Amino acid sequence: MDISGVQTAAIASNVGQNDAAGIAVLKKAMDVQKESALQLIESIPAPSGNTGHNINVKV
Repeated sequence: MDISGVQTAAIASNVGQNDAAGIAVLKKAMDVQKESALQLIESIPAPSGNTGHNINVKV
C-alpha cells in the first residue's frame, strides 16, 4: 500500500492552512497599525494664527 500521495497531500494542506493563518495575522497587524496612525494624525492640533502661512528665507 502506497501512502506517499496521502502524506504529500496532508503536508500541502497543512502548509496552506499555515499560510492562511499567517496572512490573517498580518492583515490584523496592518489594521491595528492603520488605526494607530489615524489616531496620531487626528491628534495633531490645527495650526493657529499665521503659523505655516509664510516662509522666511535668508540668503
